[in-house]
Amino acid sequence: MFDIRWIRENPEDFDRGLARRGLEPASARLIEVDMIRRAAQTQAQEIKAERNKLSKLIGAAKAKGEDAADAIAKVSESKKAEAIAEEAAKKAGAELEGAMSSLPNIPADDVPDGEDESANVEIRVVGNKPTFEFEPKDHIDLGENLGMMDFERAAKISGARFVVLSGALARMERALATLMLDMHTTEKGYTEINPPALVRDEALFGTGQLPKFSEELFHTEEGYWLIPTAEVPLTNLVANEILSEADLPKRMTAMTWCFRSEAGAAGQDTRGMIRQHQFSKVEMVSIAHPDESVQELERMTECAEEVLKRLGLSFRTIVLCTGDMGFSARKTYDIEVWLPAQNRYREISSCSNCGDFQARRMRARFKPEGKKDNVFVHTLNGSGLAIGRTLVAILENYQQADGSIIVPDVLRPYMGGLDVIKAGGA
Repeated sequence: MFDIRWIRENPEDFDRGLARRGLEPASARLIEVDMIRRAAQTQAQEIKAERNKLSKLIGAAKAKGEDAADAIAKVSESKKAEAIAEEAAKKAGAELEGAMSSLPNIPADDVPDGEDESANVEIRVVGNKPTFEFEPKDHIDLGENLGMMDFERAAKISGARFVVLSGALARMERALATLMLDMHTTEKGYTEINPPALVRDEALFGTGQLPKFSEELFHTEEGYWLIPTAEVPLTNLVANEILSEADLPKRMTAMTWCFRSEAGAAGQDTRGMIRQHQFSKVEMVSIAHPDESVQELERMTECAEEVLKRLGLSFRTIVLCTGDMGFSARKTYDIEVWLPAQNRYREISSCSNCGDFQARRMRARFKPEGKKDNVFVHTLNGSGLAIGRTLVAILENYQQADGSIIVPDVLRPYMGGLDVIKAGGA
């Protein structure tokens, strides 16, 4: 969401930002609707003020025993006129909010321009890709041959894009979540949260998934939505609140199930664990001071990268171009892990600075010390990491010729000391 006052004062900058997103100019129409809204509000206020004057005159006339019929008739008419003006203001306000809520965030100045992912810019590459003396298998063959990854039974229960993990792979998924949460909470200053996985409309509106992306979500008959990411409940914990400046930055992390319909992903990664309807993810959210959100994005990205470093997985970090960024993001870094079977890097984390875009939608503010007016916070979110994809990366990067999987050193304490996962193992 945007500040209409800023749009009025900076229409060219606003339209230039939209153009970088591949969108048509919108400032003229927004300003026009805002003018209609403000004019109607002013008219309603003037009518009310005039009626108040008439009411006083009526009172004075009655006290003197004079006829006040004309003034009473004018008061009655003014109430109708005020109601019409208020309705016009309300209608224009709804149109303005609807138009602004459908527009994506304006990219930061240092975000590269481009139409799609081909214009993303690589920032760094970390770690060495593994070499094999055999043809590496993908995670599907590895998991199924271990007898611990079952897509067929999952489909019998739930349909496509689900999996049943068992034995050591189920334990590894749990171990990965614990490793990530332990690092983020004990070393990186995040507070662990266990939030609801069902949220109301306003929560998804606040973070930008609604109204535009409802087809990508799962909705219940009772009116709740299943969360697509813990970003939604974590960020909304400060909705409609006024924090003190001393509360910032507020850093939170959570491991949750995430649910996505993958409506726009037909034909993409239909096999395997890369793109599923249900998956687990550790999320990081920061509520930051506007002067510190740029640095907070760098810090958050480093936290996500650190997990991959400790697991010994090769990855690269890229900055997304304007045409590939998410709806609410002002700037985004994607971290992509190396998958040998695909012979390419695949996204495993996305860390975004949303500026005050989400905060305006959910009215999340703070009171600066020594100042009268409240200020909108900046919100940031990032995967720390997507657990299923991390498991996929471990299977493919740590596979051996016989199909067994070496357990990364850092995970072994969480796996009861297990160092190799073999078929038939627990």
